[in-house]
Amino acid sequence: MKSFKIATYNVNSIRSRLHIITSWLNRHQPDVLCMQETKVEDGKFPVQALTDLGYHITFRGSRQYNGVAVASREKPEQILYGLDDGGPADEDRLIAIRMGDTWILNTYVPQGRDRESEQFTYKLQWFDRLKAFIRKRWRPDDRLIWCGDLNVAPDTIDVYDPKRLLGHVCFNPDVWAAFAGVCEWGLQDVFRKHHPQEPRQYTFFDYRVPHTLERGLGWRIDHILATAPLYGSSRSCDIDLEPRRAEKPSDHTVLVAEFN
Repeated sequence: MKSFKIATYNVNSIRSRLHIITSWLNRHQPDVLCMQETKVEDGKFPVQALTDLGYHITFRGSRQYNGVAVASREKPEQILYGLDDGGPADEDRLIAIRMGDTWILNTYVPQGRDRESEQFTYKLQWFDRLKAFIRKRWRPDDRLIWCGDLNVAPDTIDVYDPKRLLGHVCFNPDVWAAFAGVCEWGLQDVFRKHHPQEPRQYTFFDYRVPHTLERGLGWRIDHILATAPLYGSSRSCDIDLEPRRAEKPSDHTVLVAEFN
């Protein structure tokens, strides 16, 4: 692949958000859109609406929960679904596609519920399993992008109230260490390359809190990371808040990056 644009978006039900997705694709024309929490079984996935816009669609889902999908201008030459280490495959949380010499890894990392729960332990284990999955298949000098809803705010600047939120399943030392364990292999945060230490840059605004977008009460938990060859060639990475302002929005918004 040469220059391209990639975006990631937790749609929180693709059928409920189709009006936003198709409008955004028409307006911005990315080469790849990675989606999470599609919340639809495969037989009911709205394939036609996206193929009509000129995209190939790769997806795995389940009824009501989880689900990942990739819309790509090029037809993938290779596709991987889920983890393959003998544990739960979680195909509705991980899809990787290859186009030419570039791999796109789209994940919906478990949220974790609360820190005393089995779900949080599973989340930490999931990061470890993902680390092994990546190291088994790629080298740090390969062209790899890892993106999606990673359910971690990596730094104090990535949440609106770090003192009060410290200890949350997406913002605590255990999850930071698990996330860093994946990244230290050779994945770097493309957004922070272009917006180092820039505050109030968020991708998630909780439905349950009134007027979170207007009040800036957000979290940066959706990410685009890249290995050195792509990180070095990235020319922009920005959060687009318009999908969050749309009618009947997801609680997340779109993160988009461009590479030479």
